[in-house]
Amino acid sequence: MTDPASLADRVQEGELRIHELEAEADFDTAAEARRLLVERETDADLETIGDYAFPAERAEPNIENMIGAAQVPLGVVGPVAVSGGAADGEHYLPLATTEGALLASVNRGLSVIRSADGADARVTKNGMTRAPVFRVDGVAEAAETVEWVEDNLEALREAAESTTSHGELLGVEPYVVGDSVYLRFAYDTKDAMGMNMATIATEAACEVVEGETPASLVALSGNLCSDKKPAAINAVEGRGRSVTADVVIPGDLVEDRLHTTAEAIVEANTRKNLVGSAKAGSLGFNAHAANVVGAAFLATGQDEAQVVEGANAITTMDTRNAEDGATDLYASVSMASLEVGTVGGGTKLPTQSEALDVLGLRGGGDPAGSNADALAEIIAVGALAGELSLLAALASNHLASAHEDLGR
Repeated sequence: MTDPASLADRVQEGELRIHELEAEADFDTAAEARRLLVERETDADLETIGDYAFPAERAEPNIENMIGAAQVPLGVVGPVAVSGGAADGEHYLPLATTEGALLASVNRGLSVIRSADGADARVTKNGMTRAPVFRVDGVAEAAETVEWVEDNLEALREAAESTTSHGELLGVEPYVVGDSVYLRFAYDTKDAMGMNMATIATEAACEVVEGETPASLVALSGNLCSDKKPAAINAVEGRGRSVTADVVIPGDLVEDRLHTTAEAIVEANTRKNLVGSAKAGSLGFNAHAANVVGAAFLATGQDEAQVVEGANAITTMDTRNAEDGATDLYASVSMASLEVGTVGGGTKLPTQSEALDVLGLRGGGDPAGSNADALAEIIAVGALAGELSLLAALASNHLASAHEDLGR
C-alpha cells in the first residue's frame, strides 16, 4: 500500500495535485494523505475528522478531496403519528443538529399531536423544475418560440424522457422578458429528489427547441427554477413536493400540556408569523420550519442547500368550537417547496441510509414516488410539532426559561 506520508510529500513537492491522490492509492489512503497535508500546512489536528466509520470509497460520488467526515450529533424525535397519503402510523424521525433544545421542543409538540390522535398530511403537488434561458431577437421571435413550445409539448416530452427510465415531464411554463425566453420544465422524479435527472432531461429538450425555433440556449439554468435561492415562484408555484400537515388539538390538551390557550397561540401566530413576516418581506410565514427541515436533511442525506426552499412554509393557527363548548386549536403548516428523495445523492451514504431505515423509507417505494412522498409528509408533521411547541412557548412567555432550563 502506498504510504500516506509519501503521497503528501509528492503533493507538497508539486509532483501530484491534491485531487489526483485516488489515482495513486485507495480512497482511505488518499483521504489520510490529504489530512496529513492539511495538518502540515495549517497546524490543525484532524484526528477526529479522520475518525469516520465507513469506507471513503462510499463517499466518492458525493465529495471531492475528502479528508474525513463532519460528525453532527444525531437524535430522534417521535414517534411521529401521521395519517398521510403515503405515510401512515408512527415513525421515529432522525434529526441531526447542533442546536440544543430543538429536539426537546419538537418532541413536546409531537407528544401533544399524538395525544390528539395524530396529524393528517398530504402531498398536494409534485414537480422538480429546471428553467433554461434562451436568447431571441425580440418579442416577435419570443412569441414564435412560446407558441411552438405550447404546440409541441409531446416532442419535448419524448426528448426529455429519453434520458431517464423514471422521470416524467409534467409540463413546460414559458416566461418572456424582453429578448429572453425562459422555459420552466417540471418533472415527476419519483423517489429521487431529481435535480440531476431534471437537468439532463431538460438539456435534451433544449436541443429540440433550438432546432425548431429561433431561440438560442444561453444557460441550462436561468434561475427561474429556482434552485437554492429564496424565490417567490417556489413559494407560489411549488418545487419538489408541496405538502401540508394539520391537526386539531383539544382546548384542555393545549392548557394542560402547552400551558397556554388556543386563543393565545392564535394571536401569537397572527402577530408573529403572519403580520411580522409580512412586514419583514419574508417568503416564509412560519416560526422555525427550517430547523426541522435542515436537521432532517442532514440526517437523511438530502441536499442541505435546499433548506432555502424548505423554509417556504406558512403556519396557520385558528380556534375551533368544540361540541362541549370548549375552544380547540386548529394548527397547520404548508410547505410549498420541500425537495426530498429516498434514492440517489446523499441518501446512499452509510449513516444517511441507516437514518432512512429508521423511517422505513430507504430506497424506492412501491408505487414509485411513495417513499419520497412519505418522507415529505413525516417531515411536515415534524415541522408542525416544532411550530406548535415554539408558538406555545412564546404565548406563555416560556421560551427563554426553556432554553435556560436545558442549559442551552
